[in-house]
Amino acid sequence: MTTSAPAEESAQESATTTDDLRRSRRPWRRTRIALLVIAAVIAVVAVTTSVTPWPSALLIRAVFEKGGDATAAEMQKHVPDVELTEQLDIAYGDAGADTTMDVFAPASAAGPLPTVVWIHGGAWISGEKENVDPYLRIIAAEGYTTIGVNYTIGPEGVYPLAVTQLNDALAYIDEHAADLGVDPQQIVLAGDSAGGQLASQMATLVTNPDYADIMAVEPSIEASQLVATILNCGVYDLAALARLDGIAGWGFKSAMWAYSGTKTWAEDSTGATMSTIDWVTADFPTTYISGGNGDGLTWLQSIPMAQRLDELGVDVTTLFWPAPHEPSLPHEYQFHLDLPDAQTALDRTLEFLDQHTTR
Repeated sequence: MTTSAPAEESAQESATTTDDLRRSRRPWRRTRIALLVIAAVIAVVAVTTSVTPWPSALLIRAVFEKGGDATAAEMQKHVPDVELTEQLDIAYGDAGADTTMDVFAPASAAGPLPTVVWIHGGAWISGEKENVDPYLRIIAAEGYTTIGVNYTIGPEGVYPLAVTQLNDALAYIDEHAADLGVDPQQIVLAGDSAGGQLASQMATLVTNPDYADIMAVEPSIEASQLVATILNCGVYDLAALARLDGIAGWGFKSAMWAYSGTKTWAEDSTGATMSTIDWVTADFPTTYISGGNGDGLTWLQSIPMAQRLDELGVDVTTLFWPAPHEPSLPHEYQFHLDLPDAQTALDRTLEFLDQHTTR
């Protein structure tokens, strides 16, 4: 039987329409598959981040490390052409790179010098001593021994491991003072951001016996050896930190979970003992404290800490900027030495050291 031409044309049109329909559905099918894959990834990430802090901590660390490298490079341009002696990667403990320190001093030094022990920041989950080495070279060039200290960050190590390591570092510095060019009777504890919190915590351990008992840590130096603290852009009130929301709140809460090893850090001994604003006493050493006006931690942490120390009768030197100050100074502004305001902070820091140490 022979099919008529119109029937053939109709069959061809029908086949063409079916093929076109199939092709038109393919992009939607691909899109649907892609959406299902994305949804599955989001679900996995949501479940993972609800049971472990590692993914969030590593994401935050990557961002911080990039910024830390850039800031160190910016500071390096401002290191003066002064000959220094450098002792790098000195082991003060047995945890590898985590328990090492870098020591800088002017090559012209004829004896031990007042010593600034600097604890780096990084939200307790990132950072390393090399981030602050250029700043320590700048201070050393002015006639000080400066020491940058590493400690185990979270989530690899959990609180209070860093505190006990830093106490070990101070013990090493005290024991090897002569070899390091350290005057063990003139030690200044300093830090930035999370390192500011840790510096305040170590100073509180040294000057408040009740706090040392609560922490079950025997301070490795005497209060008489600690002549001052330098606190930049730090955290001193964990309850206030826990009230943060938005991206900043997520970041700090993720970091604290990673550092403490528990989601309930704000409700237990971790938050309580890290909140040095509640433990400082009139015996806390004379303190320089600063923060940028564009940094929320200045208003939430640094200014209240300065006010608390002042209430206790501690000698406090502050460098804060009016709220409308321009440019708005960010977190860790003091390291951005291309800024005139950061140069002002450096000058004030050196003036503070000169006033409270003897060379």
